[in-house]
Amino acid sequence: MPQPNKTSDLNWTLLFLCWLLASISTTGSLFFSYIMQFTPCVLCWYQRIFLFPLVIILAVGLFPFDKSVVKYALPLAIAGGLTALYHTLLYSGVIPENIQPCSQGVSCTEKYIELFGFVSIPMLSFLSFSTIISLLIILTRTNLKAKVS
Repeated sequence: MPQPNKTSDLNWTLLFLCWLLASISTTGSLFFSYIMQFTPCVLCWYQRIFLFPLVIILAVGLFPFDKSVVKYALPLAIAGGLTALYHTLLYSGVIPENIQPCSQGVSCTEKYIELFGFVSIPMLSFLSFSTIISLLIILTRTNLKAKVS
C-alpha cells in the first residue's frame, strides 16, 4: 500500500508544479503589461490565450486530484509552446521579419528586456510552456506506470 501513496503524492506535486508555473507566468505577463507598461504584440496575445486558462484548469485538477485534467491542459500547453517557439525564432531572426504576423501595432521583435543578454520575453514564455508540457507528460507516464504495476 505505500507505493500508491507515493505515486499519488508525486502526481499531485507534478500537477501543483504545473499550476505554480502557469500562475507565475500569468503574473509575469500581467506585470510586464500593467506595471512595466510593455504593450503585448499579436503573438504575445495568442500565448496568453493558451496560458491564462491553464491556471484555472490545473487548479480544478488539484482539488480533488484528477489525472484527467492532463487531456485538457496538454493541448493548450502544446499550442502555447508552439506559438512561443515561433515567436522566439522570429525574435531571434531565424524566421525572417517579412513573414511576421505583427504587421500593425507593436512589432513581434520589439526588444523590451534581455536577461543575461539573450533571454527575451518570448524565450521565457517558451521555457515556461516547455516545462509545463514536460511535467504533464511525466504525470501521464507516472499514471501509466501505476496502472501497470
